[in-house]
Amino acid sequence: MITTITSSHDPRLDPLRLNERQLTTIAQRRSTLAAGRFIAEGDLVVARALAAGCRPEVVLCDAAQAARFATEVSRLGGECLTADIEIRRQATGLGVPLSALGVFFRPESKTIQQVLAQATRIVVVEAVDNPSNIGAIVRCATGLGWNGLICDSTSADPLSRRGLRVSMGSAFNLPFARTDDLVKTLQDLRKNDFEIFALTPEHDSQDISTIDLDPSHKRAIVLGSEREGLSRAALNAADARVKISMNQNTDSLNVAAAAAIACFALR
Repeated sequence: MITTITSSHDPRLDPLRLNERQLTTIAQRRSTLAAGRFIAEGDLVVARALAAGCRPEVVLCDAAQAARFATEVSRLGGECLTADIEIRRQATGLGVPLSALGVFFRPESKTIQQVLAQATRIVVVEAVDNPSNIGAIVRCATGLGWNGLICDSTSADPLSRRGLRVSMGSAFNLPFARTDDLVKTLQDLRKNDFEIFALTPEHDSQDISTIDLDPSHKRAIVLGSEREGLSRAALNAADARVKISMNQNTDSLNVAAAAAIACFALR
């Protein structure tokens, strides 16, 4: 069913007026429990959210995208709205309204053990608090065949508005869990037969291009914040410390760029 909206003051548009902090608090986004809602921007991200079975509250579209999404939105319990460009501009606050914009309920979170049980290549992040970096890491990981993500409690949310936009919705295809104790999680990885590679520019770390890999072994990459890098505790919990060789006048790469290289080199 498609509902045509004729006024920007229609209360059915209210969820789309809320900002991200109103939809989901920081505590909810960084919790190990699923709570709140997220925003899917653009027809590609909306399509991938629906394909992943995420439950929509409301999706606002132009006429073409409304016809495309209405059946699935209704099947999953949401409301599909359509309106002209000016109403969509006023409702969303976007100068150039997207062809589709949806508010979805956050899916149930996976536990660490659930991720470990189904993944063989896991990316672990510590204190990566920029949503754009998280989104880019997710996109690199999924594109290069990694199949699990674990974030500590200080890292940004893969389902944040910006994170989803940068990942192009690929976060819906990457099993994800949050940890409150990174060192314990790394110990759990080792108990589950994962080799753990901590990425660091420290001089005594091994060049990532020289790592001898057994294709049958499960493995995890651990990435830290752009400024501080990995904590000493995280470095000590890894099986190996690896670095990316670079120009000697450059101290480090953007964490998302480093993730892409590491995911390719260690896949």
